[in-house]
Amino acid sequence: MRRLVLALQFLTRLPLPAVRADAEDFAASMRWFPVAGLAVGAAVAGAWWLGARIGDDWLAALLGLVAWVGMTGALHLDGLGDVADGAGAAHKDRARLSAVMADPHVGSFAVVAIALQLAAKLVLLHALAPGAVWALLLVAPLARIAPLAWTKALPPLHEGLGSRFRSAVTWWHVAFWSVSAAIVVLFIAPPLLALFLAVPAWGWWLRHRIGGISGDGHGAGIEVVESLLLLALVVIR
Repeated sequence: MRRLVLALQFLTRLPLPAVRADAEDFAASMRWFPVAGLAVGAAVAGAWWLGARIGDDWLAALLGLVAWVGMTGALHLDGLGDVADGAGAAHKDRARLSAVMADPHVGSFAVVAIALQLAAKLVLLHALAPGAVWALLLVAPLARIAPLAWTKALPPLHEGLGSRFRSAVTWWHVAFWSVSAAIVVLFIAPPLLALFLAVPAWGWWLRHRIGGISGDGHGAGIEVVESLLLLALVVIR
């Protein structure tokens, strides 16, 4: 339970009590990321459903997006911005990659990437079918299975948050959550099986463009996978 609370504290802005934990507990909390994602998914789906009930599709989309950003504290958007700046810098000078990604300042690539991501989620939330609330509930937890796979499959970019999780996760954890996800989405929302294409695709991009995985890579990947899953719900009906 302690590690679940740590996962919720890390991935959400829920007001939870402090728990006593060490570095091993924090690393092992990654195993609970999909469960923490359920809290995010519930907030997004609930806000989207409420907006649709009291207003129209655009209000539903806006409330869903606000809930998404609010529940996560824009944590993953920050990672997306850092990866975008790093990839932009590495285009001309790969040696600058780590320095740019570690720079707390926001560059033009980050601004564009974050703006496009928010716009994409808003439009896709607006385009969802009226009865998609249960499928929407699953998007966030499914996307948070992905870091378990990336942390095992990709080399750490540097010593930091991304590498800290690696020793606490095994392929058995990846398999458990992947099989569980496949069973659930087959019954509720088969288009969300796109997860099993989106996750390796982002891993491949990180390996070939960035060189490995980091905390920023995880955060950016969660954002990308979430948008791709929303796209699958809109396109595949």
